[in-house]
This record gives sequence, C-alpha cells and structure tokens, in this order.
Amino acid sequence: MDRVHDFWTLTVDVWNHGLLGTTVGDILIAIAIVVLAVFVRRLFSHIVIANLRRATARTQNRFDDVVLEAIAPPLRLVPVILGLYLAFRFLDPSPKYWVTLELIIRSLVAFTIFWAIHRAILPLSRVIRPLQDVLGAATVDWVVKALRLVIAFIGAAIVLEMWGIQVGPLLAGLGLFGVAVALGAQDLFKNLIAGMAILSEKRFNKGEIVSVDGLEGTVETIGFRSTSIRRGDKAPVFLPNSKLADGAVANLSRFTARQINWKISLDHRVTVAELRAVRQEIEDYIRGGDAFSKDGIVVRIDSLTTSSIEMTVQCFTATPDAGKWQLAKEELALRIKEIVEEEGAGFASPTQALTLTTARPIVDEEEDLPAGRQTPPQRNPAPN
Repeated sequence: MDRVHDFWTLTVDVWNHGLLGTTVGDILIAIAIVVLAVFVRRLFSHIVIANLRRATARTQNRFDDVVLEAIAPPLRLVPVILGLYLAFRFLDPSPKYWVTLELIIRSLVAFTIFWAIHRAILPLSRVIRPLQDVLGAATVDWVVKALRLVIAFIGAAIVLEMWGIQVGPLLAGLGLFGVAVALGAQDLFKNLIAGMAILSEKRFNKGEIVSVDGLEGTVETIGFRSTSIRRGDKAPVFLPNSKLADGAVANLSRFTARQINWKISLDHRVTVAELRAVRQEIEDYIRGGDAFSKDGIVVRIDSLTTSSIEMTVQCFTATPDAGKWQLAKEELALRIKEIVEEEGAGFASPTQALTLTTARPIVDEEEDLPAGRQTPPQRNPAPN
C-alpha cells in the first residue's frame, strides 16, 4: 500500500506542477475553452452573420451586402480570439508570461481589424467609381491596389511596434537596401513608370482591343509591371509596360471608321470607255451606299503593268463595328464583280513569260567528213 500511495503522490505532484507553474487540469480547461470557441465560431457564423445578411438584404442598395461579404472571414475570427483571451486569463500566468500572451492577443486583434479593412477596400472602391470617367478604370484599379498596400503596411507596422520593433530605423535600413535593389531592378521600375504613363495618357483602358507589333487582343489588366492582353484564341499574353509605352500601339476600340484598301487588276483587253465606266460605277456605288463614309473615297487607275491594269479602291465604312465592316467589304466585292461583268471587262490573270531557245546540234567531225577525206592532220607543237 505504501508504494501505491507513493505513486499516487507522484501523480498528484505531476498534475499540480504542470507547465510553467500551471496545473495540467488548468491547461486542459484552457484547451477546452479554445475548442469551445471554435464551435462558437460556427454558431456565430450561422446566427450573427446570417442575421446581418438579412438586415442588409432589406436595404435598397447592394453596397452593404458586398461589404458584409468582404468582412465576413475576419468576423468569423473574433470568437476564436475571444476564446484565446479567456483561456489565457483562466490560466492566470505570472506577469512575465502574461506580457507575452497579451501581446499575442493584441496582435491578433490588430490583424483582424486591418484584415477587415483590407478586404473592405474593394467594395468601398465603388464609391470612387464615378472617377473612372475622369481618371479611367485602370487608374482607379491602381488607386485601390495602392490603398490596400498602404493598409497592409500600416497594419504590419503596428504589430511590429507592439513587439518593440521600431519601424523608423527599419525603414531607414530598408531604404539603403532599396537603393541596392533598385540598381538591379531597373527594368521593374521602368515598367512601373511606364504603366503610370500609360494610365495618365489614357492610351487604352481595360476591355479595349489593341494591336501591338502584330499582336491583337483585348486588354484585361494593366498591372504595375505588365499588361495582360487576351488574344482572339483566348490565350493571355503579358507584355511589359515599357514596351507598350515606347512602342506604337493601335487602339482598335477607338476607331471612328475602318478602311477598305484594295488593288483591282483588269485585263489589258478592256477598252478605255469600259475602263472609265467601271471606275465611275464603282465610285458611284461607294458614294451612294449608307455603309460607307463620304470622306476618303479614292477610285483611280493606279498603274499599267505588262500583265494588267491596276485600279486602286480606297474607302472607309460608316461604323467601326467589325461585323458591319466585313459585310460592307463583301457587298462591295460582289458589286465590283457585277460592274466588271456588266461592262464586258475582265479581271487579269497572273501570267508568266517563257523564252524558248533552240540548242545547236552536236556534230561528230569524223562521221560528217565526206568520203575519201582524211581527218585533218594535227599540228605539231612548235619546238621549244
């Protein structure tokens, strides 16, 4: 019995000693409080956030609904932080340990607050959406991204200062480090400045169709370093902002009209009268058509070649719409063919000139000599 009693005494001593002066029972109760807080988090999500959603749904605007959905994840973290705080208070640690535990709680509270603000900036950015007409949609997106970066930086600075880390000297050290990094990241800053230039000059906006060095596609995003353009085959292409700022970019979405520029080859057998009639009827069709602009019409005999008579047909459609442009080209092509056929003219066909020459026959001298005639004697070389 004495040995059993000693073992029980040993077990009670271990139970009471625990960790850092806290009994094992208190530690288990603290863990149970945290686990309960996790379950309360689910209950909090189903009851509190659900009631908030019903309240925002009764309003006439959708702004509060979007804000609530944005800050819902940080709100779900509140019961867990509260559970940790109650568990730490229940343990009642010594003052030197409580300072660290309190800093953990303070850091979690600051993290939750700035996380909620960081997520709420996206729906709050709708307030400045009217500025899109002045600054452009891409500029507003940049402002929103910059605000989120500022919020994240402020939150990190507050947490660091809670733990006794001075942000000022750290920024000074980072400044020296930044100079060294900047020397090796010149392309990054060049693209950043180029992106700002693109936004300030409003060369193109998100959703517009542009053409750059033969690449044609829709602008999806204008980032700090590169711009995403999605081609017609749905493949995204990422171009550095510096290339877009320094190169020639055609904004196809800002066309006032689309051009038709053709070369028509007519047969040389067409008479001058037929040629004048074809040219005049094509010009009259373009000028009288509603699908074409009345400016920039050129229908002229351009040049005479050895195989054809070249005619230039230039005009602009009345709308920049690509579908109507294709339809206008089709109708014009059909009408030109009708005019050429009606006037009895014809289109020139590609021709090639071939020159045939007759080769001289190879003569065998011995066979062609007359009968009885000897082969001409060979001359002896002159003596040296």
